[in-house]
Amino acid sequence: MAIDIAVNLRTEIISADSRQCYKEMKIGVARPSDEELNSVPHHFIASHSIHETVTAAGFEVYALEKVNELFKVKDTVVITGGTGLYIKAFCEGLDEIPEIDPSIRASIIKQYEEKGFDWLQDEIRLRDPEFFQKGEIKNPQRIMRALEVIAATGRSVLAFRKGNKAKRPFDIIKVGLELQRPLLRERIDKRVDQMVEDGLLDEVKRLYPYRHLNALQTVGYEELFDFIDGKTGFEKAVELIKTHTRQYAKRQMTWFKKDKEFKWCSPVADEVLEIVERFHS
Repeated sequence: MAIDIAVNLRTEIISADSRQCYKEMKIGVARPSDEELNSVPHHFIASHSIHETVTAAGFEVYALEKVNELFKVKDTVVITGGTGLYIKAFCEGLDEIPEIDPSIRASIIKQYEEKGFDWLQDEIRLRDPEFFQKGEIKNPQRIMRALEVIAATGRSVLAFRKGNKAKRPFDIIKVGLELQRPLLRERIDKRVDQMVEDGLLDEVKRLYPYRHLNALQTVGYEELFDFIDGKTGFEKAVELIKTHTRQYAKRQMTWFKKDKEFKWCSPVADEVLEIVERFHS
């Protein structure tokens, strides 16, 4: 869809996907094909290594520099992707959180790997009751972030969310694509089956030595790491990838629906372009 829109608007695409930016990860993150990438210039795809630290704040800097560069020769730029915090960072900016010693996060990740998700939820309930009540307590990445912030600063990560939106020197048109749930479920299942057929397990095996890295704490990899460790069967691991992807899609929709600036439509290019044209008229 983003490619269709970019071709029509004669412009380029910036990906707002927090995993497709890693060059070592391809199949498990459903990176666009070489043909798709060649059809329109893409940015923030395979641009970083899993050994680098990539954050929403870093994406904000990257994307703002890229759009400023593109606006010298283009009227519009398409940003696409489902990482809500990256979209928010680009559109509104982020509240500043002090730099945190990487050893704190490393310690939390190690304990999470050893003790599991229940431990993670118990820790956040005890150490940051406010986040436990209001935060994303089903998302291990968000919980680990909250734990590292309170460990380093003594304050809840929620205390840094002042809600002051940055003003951008350009207009932003937010469009969300919505599928009927049965069709979305079918698409997710087919995509996971295609990933398996394309060699997902081999990709995961290659990355297994680096499983401790933050980039690999994600759906599609964690489940197959457990299979390699003998904690689950292969078919069960694949079913879990489908289940966890559906759960993630639901969380994405909840996140984006909170933003009333989004215009929602079915995934048809003409509908999206009509929203863009209405904005300019």
